[in-house]
Amino acid sequence: MSRNRYTRIIHSIEDRQRARQEKELRHLARDLRSVLPTNSSVVPATNEVKERRQARIARKRSQKPAVVAAPIALLLVAALAACGVGSTHGELAENQEILASCDPVAAPASSVEIDGTGSSASSEIAAERMAAVEGIVRRTAICSGHLRVQVFSASSAATATIFDQPLRLDGATDNAKLKRVPQIVEETMAEIRAAYEPAVAALPGGGSDITAQYRLAAEWARQLDGDAHLHLYIFTDGFQNVGGVKLGKKALSEQEATSLAEKTSVPELAGASVAVAGLGRVAGSPPSSEVVEGLVSLYDALCAKTGAENCLSVTEYAGVNR
Repeated sequence: MSRNRYTRIIHSIEDRQRARQEKELRHLARDLRSVLPTNSSVVPATNEVKERRQARIARKRSQKPAVVAAPIALLLVAALAACGVGSTHGELAENQEILASCDPVAAPASSVEIDGTGSSASSEIAAERMAAVEGIVRRTAICSGHLRVQVFSASSAATATIFDQPLRLDGATDNAKLKRVPQIVEETMAEIRAAYEPAVAALPGGGSDITAQYRLAAEWARQLDGDAHLHLYIFTDGFQNVGGVKLGKKALSEQEATSLAEKTSVPELAGASVAVAGLGRVAGSPPSSEVVEGLVSLYDALCAKTGAENCLSVTEYAGVNR
């Protein structure tokens, strides 16, 4: 006979004995009530038996949830672990897609130019820009490229570099390299964020020279490996107000935007990718949609004039990583 079955038999015998004793006590109490006053202590004695029995039942009931709780806790832990694994696998899959899209011949030379003038100075815009920069850091690291991040204001001289380093992933296999991506991104973004606000605060005032950033990016790319592929990202509201291009809040027609671009000096950027993001995103009241459309037309025309392979002019900063 198994130990569990033997234990159940013993418990059954004990329960029957207790039931028989309680029944005898109830009969005895009934007989005594017929001859004793109602305030006799025998009735409390019977109540005490009932209380002990109820306490025993309560103890048994209190033990049952503990038995069930353990499997539930295990299921919760397993579910949470599965969520973590799923998230990790999802990120790895995205990184693998980026890796598959990397140019095997020309590593990216990512130049991020951030307008530090007051017209777009707000914590919300700064957060959007940093989120976009993080996506660029990630893609540049996965493709083993070089990243430079600068802030600028009134001229090519009014520029401060806050990051300029190659991003390399060490590892024997692609998956081993990709597992290092989160750490590289975190460390790089920590350095960029720490340097961003002090660099912006130190910029001279006097306006915003956006078109100068095209020339600075071209000069920088030429100093790198000859096989590097320039990816120029300019984060700005688009309102240039120095040099040959002085934009007010007047809406430009597509024809006016094209004509202005033809008169503006920009370098040749054959084969490059150029993205201008944040157009019309200002700290104060937003410009009309017609004004924003005019800005998009202007920067599309400027990019086309450089001969860049890919051109993107958008309002949302997140658009540069799509």
